[in-house]
Amino acid sequence: MTRVLALRLSWRSLTLIVCETGLIIGSVIAAAFIRLGPTALDSLRDEGGVAKALLVAAVAQICLYYADLYNFRLFSDRRELFVRILNALAMASLILAGLYYWFPDLVIGGGVFMVAAAFAIALVIGWRVAFEWVSGSVGPRERLLLVGTSGAAIDLAAEMFSRRHELGVEIVGFIDPDPARVGAPVINPGVIGTIEDIPSIVRARGVDRVVVSLADARGKLPMEKLLDLRLDGVNFDHLASVYEQYTGKIAVENLRPSWLVFSDGFRKTAALTAAKRLFDIVFGGVGLVLAFPLMALVALAVRLTSAGPALYHQSRVGLHGRLFTVHKFRSMHVDAEKHTGPVWAAKDGDPRVTPIGTLLRRTRFDELPQFWNVLKGDMSLVGPRPERPEFVSALTQQIPFYGQRHIVRPGLTGWAQVRYTYGATTEDALQKLQYDLFYIKNLSLALDVYVILSTVKTVLLRKGA
Repeated sequence: MTRVLALRLSWRSLTLIVCETGLIIGSVIAAAFIRLGPTALDSLRDEGGVAKALLVAAVAQICLYYADLYNFRLFSDRRELFVRILNALAMASLILAGLYYWFPDLVIGGGVFMVAAAFAIALVIGWRVAFEWVSGSVGPRERLLLVGTSGAAIDLAAEMFSRRHELGVEIVGFIDPDPARVGAPVINPGVIGTIEDIPSIVRARGVDRVVVSLADARGKLPMEKLLDLRLDGVNFDHLASVYEQYTGKIAVENLRPSWLVFSDGFRKTAALTAAKRLFDIVFGGVGLVLAFPLMALVALAVRLTSAGPALYHQSRVGLHGRLFTVHKFRSMHVDAEKHTGPVWAAKDGDPRVTPIGTLLRRTRFDELPQFWNVLKGDMSLVGPRPERPEFVSALTQQIPFYGQRHIVRPGLTGWAQVRYTYGATTEDALQKLQYDLFYIKNLSLALDVYVILSTVKTVLLRKGA
């Protein structure tokens, strides 16, 4: 789980979270001194002022998180950043106002909240501007040289290039065994040398880590020279490991079973399995009870907007390949596949979808009856999404390691669902499998909690993944 947190909480995210928490708490303390004068210190100490300030910071950070203010790839426009900060802190103010109304003992002091809110808005916006300038001026923390130009290597480079400022990583270039390809463009940069050039490139360009695609370089690496570099402090790593670290998925292209066998992770212990099942029963039951009024409204809406039953029952592939019946609110017309047989759902404009079905799918309300599948033990709250047996049979033949996703219970939501868009093709199934393998490898209750919180954000922001 540490690796997962390192992936999601980059140095930029962690710095922002810690410093913004400090700024918000500082705003509360400064506002208390302004409004309460010399008695502020006694009030903060004797009336639980620190805990109250932490509550303000916690609510504000939750709102900043759900406003996607730690997703740096969204902000090409500084105006959008300002608008999102204002919206998030305004929402935090409304939530705190409600808490203060219902629980007056949480109030720090008369007028302190409004002054603190003004301070917090000014400080957070100013801090963001300053941090953006400073982080853009700092050079990369790690320089990588990629050996091989396979699809996985190019995908990794593209992912890292798009997040280079966030991750603090620079791709120095690519190495290709074919001398004729030196100088050829790949993305940015291109091929800068051959296998024999690795030692000189490492020294000349200050490379920190050489990332090797064994499929491209097997039997061609100058091991004695590379050993000298390793002893001289240069790190070497397998492409699959680095790809996993920076993208949150495991590349199955050219992946050998030996890497899965000998890599860290895949610790599915009896204690973890039991804890995860207990987690599913407790929170699945709570979810079913809390969602019941909403489910009643959804069922009524389905019946009123199209002919047919409210619920839809379908066979899916579960743990160890066993079939089970999944329950959903019907989002398609009755007998939608009568003339076509099983087909992928279209991403947009599927004529089989009912008027309310699009909304149900986007909000994921059609999945609410699956809380019952969770309680029965057919599914887990978090795991790979269950597929239809007709699709599983074909995908197992087309995609390597596809069958391995069935070694855990399928989930109501999953790592692939919060990291990838809606899937409707074999290529989408491949991309989701890579996320599913990452989830299985790093299985933990902490990761499950993270996925659930991310799912809530996805639904609230209506991303419809």
